[in-house]
Amino acid sequence: MLALDATHQLLAILCGSLVGASLALIGGGGSILALPLLLYVVGLRDPHLAIGTSALVVSINAFANLIPHARAGHVRWREAAAFALAGVLGALAGSSLGKWLDGQRLLMLFAALMLVVAALMWRRRPVVALPPPARRFSRLGSVGALTGGLAGFFGIGGGFLVVPGLMFAGGLDIVEAIGSALLAVGAFGATTAINYAASGLIDWRIAVEFIGGGLVGGWLGAMGAHRLARRRGVLNRLLAVVIATVALLMLWREVGRL
Repeated sequence: MLALDATHQLLAILCGSLVGASLALIGGGGSILALPLLLYVVGLRDPHLAIGTSALVVSINAFANLIPHARAGHVRWREAAAFALAGVLGALAGSSLGKWLDGQRLLMLFAALMLVVAALMWRRRPVVALPPPARRFSRLGSVGALTGGLAGFFGIGGGFLVVPGLMFAGGLDIVEAIGSALLAVGAFGATTAINYAASGLIDWRIAVEFIGGGLVGGWLGAMGAHRLARRRGVLNRLLAVVIATVALLMLWREVGRL
């Protein structure tokens, strides 16, 4: 029993490190792996419990990874705050709806979303023209609310949507968008986690272990962010392949349970 507990603890720490490193390196992507990692590697059985735990983990890791990016001057605070504030309302509504939906159906929808994310990450991000200031913050609000709703519904940080959303709505370059996205990812995850915690749907012990690994992975990822900046496209595509593979495995497993 002790050996089994030690194995689960190690798995939680290693999985958390992977998520934290991805958040720091490319601003998202890895957070969408937190849910399947908690379910199929760490061993949480209840999808809603895994979603609540995942949301808490992603939130803490995002806020922790925000610090080195802020110190490096990579955060556009006004744009990030506008995006996050609008998205928090969406995350509250989305997470309430997610708790109501059957867990198995939610996982199948989540796997389908992962395939969409993988396709978006595979494509190169286009250069986005800077919108006029008067339209910038209305765009940030509307895109933020939609992104927050999806993040809350699936219990993810939504960095894969926040980064291009900030580039499109706020005119941020890729480095600024990655740093600024972490504020929104943290806010969306915190909103979802609070909503799920109110229903007792967080495994606090596993969350602490996962977060510990994420802090280490995030620190290492932040150190490599500058060195790997020119290879970020390669990292995106590699992670896209991983996400698509996990999504297909999830669909195969959940469809087999029908």
